[in-house]
Amino acid sequence: MQQQIQFVTGADGVSLAVATMGSGPALLIVPGWISHLELDWTWPQAHDLFERLARNHLLVRYDKRGTGLSDRDVSNYSLEAQVDDLDAIINALGLRGVALLGYSQGGPISIAYAVQRPENVSHLILYGSYHDGKNLQVRDVVDAFMALLRADWGGYGGAAMLEVFIPGAPPEARKIFAEYQRQAANAEDAVGTTVAALEYEITPLLPQVTTPTLVLHRRGDKAAPFQQGREIAARIPGARFVPLEGDIHVISLGDTEALISPIEDFLLGAEGPQARAKVSEGLQTILFTDMEGSTTLTQHLGDAGAQEVLRTHNRIIRDALNMHGGTEIKHTGDGIMASFTSAARALACAIATQRRFASHNESSPDPIRVRIGLNAGEPEAEDEDLFGTAVQLAARICAHAEPGQILVSNVVQELAAGKGFAFTARGEATLKG
Repeated sequence: MQQQIQFVTGADGVSLAVATMGSGPALLIVPGWISHLELDWTWPQAHDLFERLARNHLLVRYDKRGTGLSDRDVSNYSLEAQVDDLDAIINALGLRGVALLGYSQGGPISIAYAVQRPENVSHLILYGSYHDGKNLQVRDVVDAFMALLRADWGGYGGAAMLEVFIPGAPPEARKIFAEYQRQAANAEDAVGTTVAALEYEITPLLPQVTTPTLVLHRRGDKAAPFQQGREIAARIPGARFVPLEGDIHVISLGDTEALISPIEDFLLGAEGPQARAKVSEGLQTILFTDMEGSTTLTQHLGDAGAQEVLRTHNRIIRDALNMHGGTEIKHTGDGIMASFTSAARALACAIATQRRFASHNESSPDPIRVRIGLNAGEPEAEDEDLFGTAVQLAARICAHAEPGQILVSNVVQELAAGKGFAFTARGEATLKG
């Protein structure tokens, strides 16, 4: 597999080097400190990582402004400029529904972009990243690092950075890393992008993220402390957190299998409802959603406006299904029917869905409120659809729920016993049919 390199012009005229390889849904890596598309391609570990990620995706990589094959000697390394660069690349390549993999300094850039342009982002993956650059390191330590980088770029300064990124690296690695530094950036660009990145403070944006999010972080990471990753996951609604062992910050080194496997699992089904799994037989948990007031919405917004709201509704639910292993059975007009082989996953999906709608509604002039109902049983499978009493009861339970509520049968509660879910008894109810 070969990479193809092209150049994209950023919003302020900076030329950005972009590499692509593979085919399928787009996965775009937003890089960390410094990078070099050609040099990274020649490193066996990095090469293997890229080829693995490109097996089922169009893998897109780029060198940030001031680094690698992109323009050097730039003056603006701000978060706003970096987000504009990312937007320029996505637009130039005609990407929509792209999965972002933000690594280290690329994390805040990816988060900011996902909040500003959620319609362009299908999945958000964050590795070894942070949300508060000012609290990454003690200020005096940062100042000493910057002075050392300026004075001896590719020498002692590089060795100091290597100890942060790859603790305990052997002497031969120091020479390789020093040469990589000299080719990937000059001292002023390296210092400039570092100083700017330490000012990135995107904590207020975290609750605004509506994109399905996966956060991975190595426990011993010295460049971006583990606590920062944990806090990111805690503050992004519905985010999944995967702690990893080790202390290596560089994404292509260490136990990469432990890193790649959760990413592949997370992206499984990213192609959308057309790639759904074959309908299963046997015990299933059936989930129905129903959007409140769809007729009124059409009267209020018109056909085009109501359809846009419905697309947002569909995206939120389908993203939650992909994240929790659900199979979409059909669209019901005002909602979606799905099935799960696990009651616990169905409940987790329902909770994540309602949380994402609640987050969406905080800033939207057209809030979306949905009812969710769940039941479990052994439906009949035919022509990629499910039929029978278990399905009918799930639909009735959904209709009985209040907007914003998750209502489940006692069978679902019993199947999920001991899984950490809290239920409130609503008593017995007589349902239509």
